[in-house]
Amino acid sequence: MAFTAADVKNLREMTGVGMMDCKKALAASDGDMDKAVEYLREKGLAASAKKAGRIAAEGMAYAGVINGVGVVVEVNAETDFVGKNEKFVEFVKGVAATVAAQAPADLDALMECKYNGTDLTVTQQQQEMVLVIGENIKVRRFARFAEGICVPYIHAGGKIGVLVNLEVEGGEASDKVQEMGKDVAMQIAALNPRFWDKSQVTEDVLVEEKRIMLVQMDNDPKMASKPAQVKEKIVEGKLNKFYAENCLLQQEFVKDNEMTVEQYMNSVAKSAGVQVRLLNAVRFEKGEGIEKKQENFADEIASMIK
Repeated sequence: MAFTAADVKNLREMTGVGMMDCKKALAASDGDMDKAVEYLREKGLAASAKKAGRIAAEGMAYAGVINGVGVVVEVNAETDFVGKNEKFVEFVKGVAATVAAQAPADLDALMECKYNGTDLTVTQQQQEMVLVIGENIKVRRFARFAEGICVPYIHAGGKIGVLVNLEVEGGEASDKVQEMGKDVAMQIAALNPRFWDKSQVTEDVLVEEKRIMLVQMDNDPKMASKPAQVKEKIVEGKLNKFYAENCLLQQEFVKDNEMTVEQYMNSVAKSAGVQVRLLNAVRFEKGEGIEKKQENFADEIASMIK
């Protein structure tokens, strides 16, 4: 399978590895992106592929609690300038209000809902916005939590929207709990964990991680000669590091590296006299996974492919 300069660029952005090593990885993997990531990990050059896709589209991710219902939405536009436009921001908030009030089952259902405060559907209101602003605008996705306590967080004016859904037992969701929820949301925004808790890590993921770790040791002259059972024990120990890097509750709390996120949550809950459990969370990053036209960077490395 052939590969392009754009593929090298994408692999570099996914892994943080240098361009020449990315080129070698793609060549060794016949252009298969997943296998190239695996190749780089086996060589010890990349820790793991980033969970998120490449940021390519503009617009806004918005999170809020509306009449007790937590909502997070993403609406895309063509330019960053439009993402800051007051009318566009109002439209995004109106979409969120529509989601909160009408509980659509999916995106298609949302687009057929009456847009908040109007007789137009969301599709028709979106078309009106295209005419007013002069750019293509598209409602992309949403999530909604009607149960529990929701805490929203918006990063960098809409680059990232996070909604944390908590269960609080034994009392009210005090200011302490709300602040804790925001801290957790900020952690999610900053570190983008693959899982909320280690219990969510599936067996296939663990098998693959163990395989990668064993290959890395086989490629390390200091480790290659060790007995297989010794390597297996080392791998088991390394899985704790995997959990600490990829699972929210097991991550080091960014505001206090003496405790994990789970320990921080339990500490706040105890001081507030309640029990708090993370039910779910959603993190939307605008343009995540959407590919747009390649910038000049691809041209700069095109000669490497020849």
